[in-house]
Amino acid sequence: MKVLAINGSPHEKGCTYEALQIVSNELKTCAIDCDIVHIGTDPIRGCIACMACAKMAPGTQKCAFDDDIVNALIERSRTVDGLILGTPVHFSGIAGSMKCVLDRFFYAGSKDRIGYLPAGAVVSVRRTGGSTTLDQLLHYLTYSNMPIASSRYWTVVHGSAPEDVSKDLEGVQTLRHMAKNLAWLINSLKDYKEYMPEMEPRISTNFIR
Repeated sequence: MKVLAINGSPHEKGCTYEALQIVSNELKTCAIDCDIVHIGTDPIRGCIACMACAKMAPGTQKCAFDDDIVNALIERSRTVDGLILGTPVHFSGIAGSMKCVLDRFFYAGSKDRIGYLPAGAVVSVRRTGGSTTLDQLLHYLTYSNMPIASSRYWTVVHGSAPEDVSKDLEGVQTLRHMAKNLAWLINSLKDYKEYMPEMEPRISTNFIR
């Protein structure tokens, strides 16, 4: 079994990577592999609400923009058993490029394979803004029918340099707990497709009478 971890930091091997590596190491003790994929520093387009992805047949849905990492992530999500989102805190929120990735990844991908994957979220922060950023990440997961691996505390670690992360003992333990819970969810839901509920057609309202 395998988990896809998305590193949304501009720094490939920074604090967010260290946090995801802690989760990855714990998953390996549960016989689950983890691929940490860095979104890179090349320009990433934001969603323009063109709705092209919504018109594609199930199993083929992708973003209309095909010149950055988003469609590659959607394709990889079709072959994994779990998902982890990781980001640093920028102005008490998700890093800009990661926001662009997630808007398109979840809108184009959640209608196909991403929905119902067990998932977790990790935030690295120097000082404050961790809980608001974690909340933003969790919004994507709760939008997409995804079982969420929680922990005994919020999955946020502190540090201004990669070597600082391991010094946040409570934060590191919280991440390990989340990894154990994610492994438990994945193993418990191995046959989830057989028991997936039949979803009603979406009702969309705009509250204008």
